[in-house]
Amino acid sequence: MTGAAGPSSPPLKRNATMKKRLLLTLIVLLTAAIVISACSRAQEPAPTPTPAAMTDDAMNKTDDMSKDDSMASDESMEKNDEVMGSDDTMKKEEGDMSSDESMEKKDDGMSSEDAMMQAALTLTFANLPNLGPDWAYEGWLIVDGKPVTTGVFTVDDHGMASAAEFPVDAHALKNATAFVLTIEPSPDDDPAPNAIHIIGGDFDGDAAALTVSHPLALGVDFDGVNVSYILGAPSSENAKADYKKGIWWPGLNLPQLPQGWVYEGWVAGPDGPISTGRFTSGDMADSDGNGPMAGPKSGPSFPGQDFINPPIDLTAGYAAVISIEPDPDNSPLPFSLKPFIDETIDDVSDHGSQDMETRTDAFPTGQAQR
Repeated sequence: MTGAAGPSSPPLKRNATMKKRLLLTLIVLLTAAIVISACSRAQEPAPTPTPAAMTDDAMNKTDDMSKDDSMASDESMEKNDEVMGSDDTMKKEEGDMSSDESMEKKDDGMSSEDAMMQAALTLTFANLPNLGPDWAYEGWLIVDGKPVTTGVFTVDDHGMASAAEFPVDAHALKNATAFVLTIEPSPDDDPAPNAIHIIGGDFDGDAAALTVSHPLALGVDFDGVNVSYILGAPSSENAKADYKKGIWWPGLNLPQLPQGWVYEGWVAGPDGPISTGRFTSGDMADSDGNGPMAGPKSGPSFPGQDFINPPIDLTAGYAAVISIEPDPDNSPLPFSLKPFIDETIDDVSDHGSQDMETRTDAFPTGQAQR
């Protein structure tokens, strides 16, 4: 049995080998066919588009171009707007600069105009007294009935003013109808004129003569005013023996002074001036009555004073004076306005009357020149 099966093995091996070769051949042929087909497709021309397709493509391209152009146009407009905005900004900035320059020019013009509107007022005076450290003079133009200051100055012991020329508003100076000089506290926080007017005058052309008697100043005239006094000591317990120790002004009829001024009586002797009291009217007692040196008895109801304690003989080298004083007063000494003086008090008996001399030649005067 074993010997019969041996001769059939070789044919089977040959069949298997042939099958393998056939399979490989098929694979090679199939691969070649695929490669040839791919090459053929690559060489075929692209299909020609139809007119409709071309139109659609063109429209699509046109739309794309329109969109691109529109976007470009929008961007261009935005850029133009930005440029215009920049121009506007520049114009505004230039305008602002122009405005600033215009304001500067306007300011310069105003300064120049202000300078052109200034004019000089020249003031000259005689017999103005030194007011001391706490007071000063101030000038005023009267324009349409209202005061316009011309400036402040002082006067030294020699009567020299600290300034003579004052820059003032040209329009005010041209239209001023009068000038008045006042006495002001120094320093002075009140911009209005003080009540103490010392001299004034109306403009006649370009000049105003300044006097005490002008209505804007004291406004009083002492021409024709007669003043007399008597010796007597009514407050003394021994009045007849002490009559030379008192001075009184009975029947005193003086012009009424304006606000800012009062009368004051004085006796002036070897030890200097002594006040007998301040008053505004001759028919009433003065500010200190019988005086601090009077006797125990009452005195009359008109200005005067007794000098009993300590005793003073007024006929021993004394003078009698009535002055006009600023109110409030700038000094305990007599002011320069002394309209009535008797340089020597004489012994003319008890209650004997003595006249006083009227003196206004030493009153302050001046001139305002525009």
